[in-house]
Amino acid sequence: MATYKVLDREDPVLRKISKEVPKITPNVLKLINNMLETMYEYNGVGLAAPQVGVLKRIIVVDIGEGPIALINPEILERDGSQVGQEGCLSCPDMWGDVDRAKHIKIKGITPKGEEVTFEADDYLARALQHECDHLDGVLFIDKVQKLKVRRR
Repeated sequence: MATYKVLDREDPVLRKISKEVPKITPNVLKLINNMLETMYEYNGVGLAAPQVGVLKRIIVVDIGEGPIALINPEILERDGSQVGQEGCLSCPDMWGDVDRAKHIKIKGITPKGEEVTFEADDYLARALQHECDHLDGVLFIDKVQKLKVRRR
């Protein structure tokens, strides 16, 4: 496995809409494994394929309960509201409060090719929404209520 360079928020790739993955190939599986390794290397809780320069609808998330990898994820339902602090591997010097759904229902395809639908609450719901936004060219800084910047 290998780690990727995570694109900076200024990279125009991050503002593009990702394409659906038509078929799970060995290259797609390799991408997912490398994305997971990259996420852990950077101490992140989530990563979307566009963040490593690949415009495919793939996300990985691990909030400490084990990794979740989804191909072509789609949020089906959103319920409630919660404001919470977010950061992003593509914006390492920024963080701020973002209002997101407290509860979501999401579907996608696992790396094994299984179609799954599940519900997520609180922090997992937040992480999944954040990563799905990346697939549509949206960064958390577009939604933040008050942006905080760490001076270097």
